[in-house]
Amino acid sequence: MNWLDEGALYSSIGLFLREDLGRGDITTQTVLMRNARARGRFVAGEKMLVAGLEAAEEVFVTLDPQQQLEAFVADGEEVEAGKVIARTSGFADVLLAGERVALNLLQHLSGIATVTRQFVRAIEGTKAKIADTRKTTPGLRMLEKYAVLLGGGVNHRYGLDDGVCIKANHAAIAGGLGAAVRSAREKIGHIHKIAVEVGGKPEISEAIENGAAILVIPGGVNASEAKILIDHARELSPQVTVEVSGSITLENVKAFAEAGADLIRVSALTQSVMAMDISFQIQPG
Repeated sequence: MNWLDEGALYSSIGLFLREDLGRGDITTQTVLMRNARARGRFVAGEKMLVAGLEAAEEVFVTLDPQQQLEAFVADGEEVEAGKVIARTSGFADVLLAGERVALNLLQHLSGIATVTRQFVRAIEGTKAKIADTRKTTPGLRMLEKYAVLLGGGVNHRYGLDDGVCIKANHAAIAGGLGAAVRSAREKIGHIHKIAVEVGGKPEISEAIENGAAILVIPGGVNASEAKILIDHARELSPQVTVEVSGSITLENVKAFAEAGADLIRVSALTQSVMAMDISFQIQPG
């Protein structure tokens, strides 16, 4: 299900606009006549998966409640270069004031959705799923994770309050991996599963023996090494879920999927994605 929290979106857009507008768009105020009208359209400059239309519309609606965005495609739809994605018309100062924020969101979110779709297509034919991480841009997590869904990926933890994931640092402070897992089992409710980061066969055995339901194989191993660890885990517990993370690329993701991973967490989806080429063309009107 692809969704956006409308209240959270409205609050976020207000912050984004205040950051950019400050005390007002002095260029527009000094160049244009008051109440001048204009028409604008968003045009794709390259092939992409579109994401962020609702956010872009909210930018203009926040500036002028009467403003509307007429979309010619839907979020999650693939378009070719030259496609008019959406258009709007109204007061010129509104279009100019919202242009940069709306474009930033459309370009960034479309980049995330497009790259996610590439990763999803790269592992077609396997049982694995592509997931995001918490390596998101502060303030944009909801929108970035929404874009991942549009690209066919799945969302991992939204925040630290979403689930238990015991990593090496937790285990070190708690007195060992087994102790950390046992402590979590005693204190967490039955709804939550316990995920544990494991680096080798001994840790896999210890995690499963103490009740871990999900094993996370971090970066630092290649697909062949991951397969050995995954096979060992499945011998001990056929129902255990195995995630892999780390330096996952389009070139190696299929190998990790074929190694037997259930979930492949790709930080590049949100951490280092390139913005897509989208322009906002404005004319008098």
